[in-house]
Amino acid sequence: MEGTIKSTIENGIGTISFFHPQSNSMPGTQLRNLASEIEKMGKDPNAKVIVLKSEGDKAFCAGASFDELISIKDKETGLTFFSGFAAVINAMRKAPKFIIARVQGKAVGGGVGIAASADYTFAVHGASCKLSELAVGIGPFVVGPAVERKVGKAAFCELTINATEWRSAAWGNEKGLYTDLYDTVGDMDKAIETLAKRLASSSPEAMAMLKKVMWEGTENWDTLLIERAGMSGTLVLSDFTINAINKFKAKS
Repeated sequence: MEGTIKSTIENGIGTISFFHPQSNSMPGTQLRNLASEIEKMGKDPNAKVIVLKSEGDKAFCAGASFDELISIKDKETGLTFFSGFAAVINAMRKAPKFIIARVQGKAVGGGVGIAASADYTFAVHGASCKLSELAVGIGPFVVGPAVERKVGKAAFCELTINATEWRSAAWGNEKGLYTDLYDTVGDMDKAIETLAKRLASSSPEAMAMLKKVMWEGTENWDTLLIERAGMSGTLVLSDFTINAINKFKAKS
């Protein structure tokens, strides 16, 4: 099943939306296309600020595509797949514009990483989160640095170790994953529009400098996240992971 990436620019506000019929999960092609679109909009002078969102109302992003994970048969293919998440995170990190994330539903695994990589993340109370990787025999190696940067080491360890338990959106707000929390999607969208309009009329030079300052200390992520992708790409070949993913797929 194919996913889609759509982008628009209006009144200085760039919007990138992604969709996949399987709870907005991420196949490798979708990850590469999303990273490319973020890089492209980051360079477009017509976009002063970027809003990143997904379609639908149930899941923001379910993380890695299980169909693709189960099809990986060698380390090179595994590295290539997980490098897709690295590409998205690094594109968000290096874009010289603030990225606002709109989290309208649950976030799992790589979806938590995407939410954490935004500069300002709005969410609704239904936006529970979990890092489920350990439950299928891998780990949140690629998204880990981005998540830890936002929520701190202790909360990252909590999410990583207790991999089958959902954490509430209120927990995510308290820990810093979500900046602002709203009762309804409508209220959240109004707040996003207000902030995006304000930023679209702010100084691009000042915002670019601030973005660079905010991400200081992450300059090694171009290599670090690829190294981490190799870890996941190796573990995904294990019998444990293959059996665990098949069990999850059988339940869904």
